[in-house]
Amino acid sequence: MTNLPRLQLFGTSSVNYDWPALERELRGFLPSKSVVAKRQELLSYDCDGLTMDRHMPRLAVLPETAEQVAQILACCHRQGIPFVARGSGTGLSGGALVEQEALLVVTSRMRRILEIDLENQTITVEPGVINSWVSRAVVGDGFYYAPDPSSQVVCSIGGNVAENSGGVHCLKYGVTSNHVLSLDVVLPNGTPTRLGTSLCDAAELDLRGVFIGSEGTLGIATAITLRLLRAPDAVGVLLADFPSMQAAGEAVRLITRAGVLPAGLEIMDQTCIEAVNEAFGEEEYPPEAGAVLLIELDGQEQEVKQAVTVSTALCREAGAGAIREAWSEEDRARLWKGRKSAISALGRQYPSYYLQDGVVPRTALPRVLEAIDQLSAEHGLVVANVFHAGDGNLHPLILYRASEQGVNERVKALGGAIMNLCLEVGGSISGEHGVGSDKRCYLDQMFSADDLVSMQWVRLAFDPLGRANPGKIFPTPQSCGESMRRSVQLQAEGQSLPAEAIVY
Repeated sequence: MTNLPRLQLFGTSSVNYDWPALERELRGFLPSKSVVAKRQELLSYDCDGLTMDRHMPRLAVLPETAEQVAQILACCHRQGIPFVARGSGTGLSGGALVEQEALLVVTSRMRRILEIDLENQTITVEPGVINSWVSRAVVGDGFYYAPDPSSQVVCSIGGNVAENSGGVHCLKYGVTSNHVLSLDVVLPNGTPTRLGTSLCDAAELDLRGVFIGSEGTLGIATAITLRLLRAPDAVGVLLADFPSMQAAGEAVRLITRAGVLPAGLEIMDQTCIEAVNEAFGEEEYPPEAGAVLLIELDGQEQEVKQAVTVSTALCREAGAGAIREAWSEEDRARLWKGRKSAISALGRQYPSYYLQDGVVPRTALPRVLEAIDQLSAEHGLVVANVFHAGDGNLHPLILYRASEQGVNERVKALGGAIMNLCLEVGGSISGEHGVGSDKRCYLDQMFSADDLVSMQWVRLAFDPLGRANPGKIFPTPQSCGESMRRSVQLQAEGQSLPAEAIVY
């Protein structure tokens, strides 16, 4: 154990890498257009969807094949240079930022659909394929791909795998991990391998599940086999307006307690309603409502009709005002349009926002939403709420103007208070956006020292030298300061990693 290599996850700023040598080697096997070294071009990659933090990479590459990815990572391994993987750059946790010296590997040019197997209801795609393209490729045959993040028209499947993304339909159909059968990946030393099989069940360790949600710290996926679902016979959508967020949260509690399982269950508050109505120049949603609840129900026709009846009654019980029904594809899309465009609509009113991603038990929704209102008032910042109510995945948007002096610190403080609130009620710091660099300082508040050590052991098995997406997920004294309450305890007895194998 004492001979284990020290993880070079953090503190690499003192290392002097030979960037000219790396660039020469990369240009030796990559097309010239695939190597980006000019500052004005690298500016495109200085942030992801979390625009508050910006770090421009030193060098970026855009591979087009799995073979090129393997060559790139092998090159980094030989020269001892870390790397960071990036897809479409829509992530919201700073996971694709190059905070430390590292090569940026952008997979956005790997956009081929490799195989469609309708008989076995699977599709295999490269990581740069956009989420919505998957359903578009098979919709004519009566199939679709269930995970549907709000950014599905721009986010990539590779990024969805890295963050284990969810979406509107996650309540009934699960998140990305429930729909990935196998992965072709390149390990940090450049070795290609396959995780999982095309079978639903296989007698093996679930390394596929370990890789999904690892945020680029275990390697880069180059081909992903996804599960396709048959389109349901009937789909109905309800739009119910409520006097308050608490009342809408109560409706969610009543519906789920009654055994109704909607495909989607989404809440928007009054701030979002106003922004959406203003953006589209018409009253998409009731302007006087304190909140609206969107409920999508699907399945067999009679089953859906019964679920609509039950859900309508329970919404009335929770205090709903008007309730609209939509059955045609066009009418359903109209009701969902505002929800899918809520964040961009808010951007028309506020130039900057900070989006959080906490999870709370459904039973805690009413009081958590009330507490967020109180925190918003205490910090003097507007918070808009739009979220996956069915599984308690909150997405509070802290709205601000970056030009205000000291506003970044206030925003971060409010975001931290919301994270602590989620943890206090038994929740999580992330449901689908990942930890990245943004929330690593809260990880030791959610997990014990032994938990963190176990996670590091897994990471060590895939990446012994810690060169894949360095500095992400795990808290460090350098990045988190005094918030690392337990880090000094990590040199524990028995099963813990030895001190020389841990860098915190």
